[in-house]
Amino acid sequence: MTNESPVSGDPLSNDEVVDVLNDLLETTRDGGHGFLACAEEVETASLKQVFASRAESCRQGEQELITLIRQYGGTPAEGGTAAGALHRGWVHAKGAVGANSDLSILESCERGEDAAVAQYRKALKQNLPGDVRAAVQRQAEGAQRNHDQIRDLRNAAREQKS
Repeated sequence: MTNESPVSGDPLSNDEVVDVLNDLLETTRDGGHGFLACAEEVETASLKQVFASRAESCRQGEQELITLIRQYGGTPAEGGTAAGALHRGWVHAKGAVGANSDLSILESCERGEDAAVAQYRKALKQNLPGDVRAAVQRQAEGAQRNHDQIRDLRNAAREQKS
């Protein structure tokens, strides 16, 4: 993922940097919890492994963000977003009524990854300090890889279904 939009504005204050990082922390937590929810609902062992692996990557990203937030004098946010919790609830509700297939889980997961990629793109438009920008760029590339992997798995599941 490249920084498609130029960085604008004055350099961010430490408080503003912490706000950007906390937004990403909540998004990353949503991703980790979302991947775990998907792992619980899919039937295929290989998909369970993919989702568990992605959840672990999110956990590692969380730790990096927490470290940066503290370095910039902030307090890490607690939990994730309401939208993320709602999305996970929807995944579980579909599973409870038997409406989940591996394909529908992959489609739901991809929507979650769309949101994560968008959040990272938004953060990269900010005038972040160099160390923060490098970490956010690296995590943004990971979010894009997650998205692309899930999209490819979804496409393969669609082909199998037809």
